[in-house]
Amino acid sequence: MPMPRRQFLTQTTSLATALSASLMAAPRAMAAPATPAAPQKLTITAPMAPPEWALLQRAVLAAHTDACEAFFRRYYDSNGFLLARERWGGDDGPDDAIENVNDWPQLYALGADERIRTMYEHAYEGHVRQYTLAKTTQVPFAREGMYFREFPVMMDWQHNGEGLTVFNNMGLGNPYSQAYRNRVRRFAGFYTGEDPSAPNYDKQHKIIKSMFNGSRGPLMRKATALDWAGDPVELAGVDQNALLHGEHDYDQMLAHFKDYTDTTGDTPLNLESTGLAFNAYMLAGEEKYRSWMLEYVDAWVDRARANNDIIPTNIGYDGKIGGEAGGKWYGGVYGWAFSPVVPQTGQRQDRNRIGFTLSAFMNAYVISGGNDKYLDVWRKMTDRINAQAKTVNGKLSAPRMYGDNGWYSFQPGKWLLGAQDIYYLTMKPADRARMPDHPWISYLEGKNPSYPVQALRLALERIRNAHAALLSDQSTPDTRFADTVMDQNPANIAALVELMQGGIYVGRPGWSRYSPNVGGAFQFVRLRYFDPLNRRPGLPEGVSALVEGITADETVVTLVNTNQSANRTVTLQGGAYGEHQILSVSSDGKTAPVNGRHVEVQLAPGAGAKLVLKMQRFANPPRLDFPWAAPITDSTEGLRTMTAEERDAML
Repeated sequence: MPMPRRQFLTQTTSLATALSASLMAAPRAMAAPATPAAPQKLTITAPMAPPEWALLQRAVLAAHTDACEAFFRRYYDSNGFLLARERWGGDDGPDDAIENVNDWPQLYALGADERIRTMYEHAYEGHVRQYTLAKTTQVPFAREGMYFREFPVMMDWQHNGEGLTVFNNMGLGNPYSQAYRNRVRRFAGFYTGEDPSAPNYDKQHKIIKSMFNGSRGPLMRKATALDWAGDPVELAGVDQNALLHGEHDYDQMLAHFKDYTDTTGDTPLNLESTGLAFNAYMLAGEEKYRSWMLEYVDAWVDRARANNDIIPTNIGYDGKIGGEAGGKWYGGVYGWAFSPVVPQTGQRQDRNRIGFTLSAFMNAYVISGGNDKYLDVWRKMTDRINAQAKTVNGKLSAPRMYGDNGWYSFQPGKWLLGAQDIYYLTMKPADRARMPDHPWISYLEGKNPSYPVQALRLALERIRNAHAALLSDQSTPDTRFADTVMDQNPANIAALVELMQGGIYVGRPGWSRYSPNVGGAFQFVRLRYFDPLNRRPGLPEGVSALVEGITADETVVTLVNTNQSANRTVTLQGGAYGEHQILSVSSDGKTAPVNGRHVEVQLAPGAGAKLVLKMQRFANPPRLDFPWAAPITDSTEGLRTMTAEERDAML
């Protein structure tokens, strides 16, 4: 049962009283989770005038509420259905529909208004229902519904992954929802081999059998342009900006996908499916999910090693590299040699999607307790590619593609995809040397002190611009496609994730131009916050946090209570999923042991302090539990869900 509010208040102790305790030894890595002990409790009483960044941070959180509500009222109906044309396809399919509320779960988990959670949960329920009812007339496998058992019937994992950007992060807001727990396990079961109705996985050869896969299993034939483009659609009278890929008619949509046929066999894009097992493992700690995830990622580690350290892009039904692409390791849709013709221009465009797979290796690194072999795959591939660099037009240029005639598509600079993400996870000097400069990293290194204020002001500007675009939007549901207004989504969380949590924003379109466009990615952060008095995730009202430094074993954060007349209590967690063990906390030269996933801090009115947290990173199995709850079970009490009447009144 949750601890009574009075008990939380009376158990708070000062930092000074803990000074005599010695630092406890770090736990053995990846120990099994247990019912959480009461976290160390600290009190901060020293006054701190709210810095500009603190006030801006609260303003950014607050600005989202009205902007998101305006977006939701304009583009969703009372059932949570997106008010747009319902279509199947790679241009504007179901994945694009739910992406309209991208980042809302993370925004709520940072401390945004409770109404944000109500809206994205309502949108997700509506989305599942809307695309279960939506059917194709000509695309054969979606004629009975684009979703089956609440999941896409079969599609590639560029699009499946993008369609999970909301779902995969909903556990941050309420992992105790029975419907969510059921879906997490069901979706994972489509890929672990335990659900015979969706035979996507071949355990003998450790492959997912096709690029097209989902709740109805794999597509065991080559895909057609129709499978990708969806049913014929009339575009006359529709704003030419409605389709973000720029086609002017249905013939161009078919032409877009005419080369997208080599989809049989396994592809590294399917690695994104491991996120489902990662989510299921974090939910309840069931070893079968972790085992399957590492089994499948390990198979790709072995394939890269056998292929001169380059991740191949096609695996045959027999498990052999290139087996369904004429023996070519670089074959297949979205592979190293995939440069289809753009119908509007007649020119070829390179569409190698290897970058989408990095998220699986990052997740494996976390779930394995920091096993470096999963990141070393990426380092070695990077080195192999950069070894092919040559001077083009006076500039050192590295290739991005590989075909029958060898490496091609040379572009200025080194191939740096994922370099920042790897450095963030490891904090190794050698990985820092591989990556380019980034304004946030420069700030953490003491070179860019104005970054927090600049980034938060920019976030406010982007929220304002998104709302202005909404106000000027003349589209109607019959002229709108699923991705038409995606850029009007006001959620702007990159600066909040960096500054509040000391984390990388790996959503869409990624951390930077060097970071992959990762669909369905999880959170990689140093700190997460909870409001123990209101029993919800995120910073309590009026509290601001700024991560000012991170090293391999240390995180420096300033907490300030901008409320000048009320106490605030906040729980700090090591990592988004409690994967980091907090060993101790120091302030003003005084140190107290913690030796747990959490530390609770009470802030007096107008008080603030800089805390230095010693950490053992990736010491704990990642979990979605809230700090005050026992490990999640089907009977765990969670957040109260609004009644239909309350929701309707709010909307």
